[in-house]
Amino acid sequence: MTGPTTAQPLPLDGLTVLDFTQVFMGPSCTQLLGDYGADVIKVERPGLGDISRNSFPDRDGQDNPIFLSINRNKRSVSLDTRRPEGKEVIYRLVRDADIVVSNFRAGVMERLGFGYEQLKELNPRLIWASGTGFGTEGPYRAKGGQDVINQAYSGVMWRRESPDIPLSVYPTTLCDYTTGMHLLQGILLALLTRDRTGEGQKVEVAMYNSMLHMQMQEACMQLNRGYEVNWAEMPTSGVFPTTDGAVCMVGGFTEKPLSAVSAALELGEDLSEREEFATTEAQFAQRPALQRIFRERFATRDTAYWLERLEAHDVLCAPVRTLEEALADEQTLVNQMIVEMEHAGVGTVKALAPPIRISGAGSSVRHAPPRLGEHNAEVLAEHGYDEAAITALTEAGVLR
Repeated sequence: MTGPTTAQPLPLDGLTVLDFTQVFMGPSCTQLLGDYGADVIKVERPGLGDISRNSFPDRDGQDNPIFLSINRNKRSVSLDTRRPEGKEVIYRLVRDADIVVSNFRAGVMERLGFGYEQLKELNPRLIWASGTGFGTEGPYRAKGGQDVINQAYSGVMWRRESPDIPLSVYPTTLCDYTTGMHLLQGILLALLTRDRTGEGQKVEVAMYNSMLHMQMQEACMQLNRGYEVNWAEMPTSGVFPTTDGAVCMVGGFTEKPLSAVSAALELGEDLSEREEFATTEAQFAQRPALQRIFRERFATRDTAYWLERLEAHDVLCAPVRTLEEALADEQTLVNQMIVEMEHAGVGTVKALAPPIRISGAGSSVRHAPPRLGEHNAEVLAEHGYDEAAITALTEAGVLR
């Protein structure tokens, strides 16, 4: 295993997590718990496992890169939790766990027999954390809370640079990741509370809430002024094609943004001295005309030329990169953002490292993502099951 590591104890050493999560929101949270030291036991359905094992056609089947990206530092137990014997295994694991994490629809954990009120009777110090689509109450509580659906419900999908641009799906799992990080924050806050009170906590987050909260500035303006802020409409900002690519320019954060942009683009004049562009209000009103001037100018030279010009005039800018280019960037390597893991089934796996650096502590990639049910015997043996009992559960189809 290679990547960010530390010789110091990891921040979450000694904590045990029982992980019922699947797809992306929950696993992104529990992987970070594992990266920073927790023992994460991933409970999966026999035969199928986490949905992400099977949702993307790949030569490695259930051990495809989508699953591998967010399930390292976990051990897999493939268990039929509908069977009484399976439930009893979970109850035994819960007695020794610190944290239980799920991201099912509201009410599913309760129907399985694993709700907070049910499990805290077994372990009063338990942190029970749940991520749902819309929350546990209200008209949408039973709806599926998939990422794209919440982009639409929350207003995020509606917001785009201008009304003439077609509505579309944001192509990265913005909602899942944001909610997963809120779930992680909630768990850490609950652990701090438990350290002070000795009592377990119930933690709940919802995709819907996370997407609304992401828009806190825009929402405050809408609620108090009835005005929709659109950061993509800034008159001196935008994405502009060049002769060999595109440049993203943010013409703000300076005393006279339009003057700086005019000089950088070698326009031969300071556009802010024109009457139609003389004030910020006028620049917003005349944004289409300004953007047309910028587009025509950027189209005359290559990306490297314009980046040098813009940076010389302290105008924020960047080349528009592909993900492949970003992963190969020297900054990515300097920041140690790529780790390598040896997987028993697929060999060397490259993935993104945890993004948080802590002096005197840190993270560690200790285990490659598990194969389905890889740790059935190991985990049960650690929790008091002898070889005969494990064999009986396996032969009965409870463990598979």
